[in-house]
Amino acid sequence: MPSPTPPQSWRDRSFASFADGWRRRFPGASVTILIALASAFLSEHYGAPAMLLAILIGLALHFLAEDPKTAEGLDFASRAVLRLGIALLGLRVSVAMFAELGAAVIMMIVASVVLTILFGLLASKLSGQGGGFGFLTGGAVAICGASAAMAISAALGGARDKEADQQMVFAVIGVTMLSTLAMIFYPILASQAGLDDHATGIFLGATIHDVAQVAGAGFSVSVPAGETAVFVKLIRVTMLAPVVLVAALAFRRGISDPQMRRPPLLPGFVVAFLVLATLNSLLTIPPIIGEVAGSVSRWALLVAIAAVGVKTSLPDVFRIGGRAIVLLISETVFLALLVLVTLLVLKL
Repeated sequence: MPSPTPPQSWRDRSFASFADGWRRRFPGASVTILIALASAFLSEHYGAPAMLLAILIGLALHFLAEDPKTAEGLDFASRAVLRLGIALLGLRVSVAMFAELGAAVIMMIVASVVLTILFGLLASKLSGQGGGFGFLTGGAVAICGASAAMAISAALGGARDKEADQQMVFAVIGVTMLSTLAMIFYPILASQAGLDDHATGIFLGATIHDVAQVAGAGFSVSVPAGETAVFVKLIRVTMLAPVVLVAALAFRRGISDPQMRRPPLLPGFVVAFLVLATLNSLLTIPPIIGEVAGSVSRWALLVAIAAVGVKTSLPDVFRIGGRAIVLLISETVFLALLVLVTLLVLKL
């Protein structure tokens, strides 16, 4: 009589469950990794923003989203990998940054973020776009472009995931293209306005959406302008956590359907962002760890936006309409004028 098969230990069951989950996710996840690699290669050789390339390549491969073999991996990349990338941004900010810039500049940055989001909310409601879309685009323009759009969209998700993904794709494409134009024309605008290198750095860091393009614009003026611009930009990144918290609170309160899943009061990736930022403020993090975390964060966000692109139908994005384009441009112009006038009046 054959001996009975011994029961599996919890360790064996856990490994089997992990392996099975990875086998299901691998096809879709591998597609997003390949898109991210291709986007990075094209960006390095031709200068186009990697985020924009990733989402455009993903949109061209939308048919893969309808294949059950890739669906779970795409969901994993667009959610779990996204949250990892945003959380790791916390290691790029610290309390010391605030002390070095001074109270007046900090107050201007905070005020410009808040007022731009409020402008987006008001303009979106007046144009019939809805408050959620205004918060998404206003936050993307005011804080850090694609990263902010993905973080706010994650906080606004719930039962409107498909709609949120379409709006996020639109926001990412829009702010990336506008940020590229700003990188070219804002240094000229700062020069025409008579700003010195320090004020030019503040202006560029407080208005351009993407970190890489902030650096490109700033260092094209001078090294001091570039260093100040990147510094100011990272201060804007610290606004990501409170803005996402406000988005989650506002959306929770707006849910009346008991069957609709509410987002958490404070999303886990925001908690991780705050914990890492606190550690970076209290401890001396070795530079190599910060560099590795920054690299992992950039790749994670690139993989995530590729997944969102694959999951999104381009015709659905176009249906968002011309009013949404006008809204995004208006928010960008509002932020630029607000910061420029403040710098000229207060002479910061």
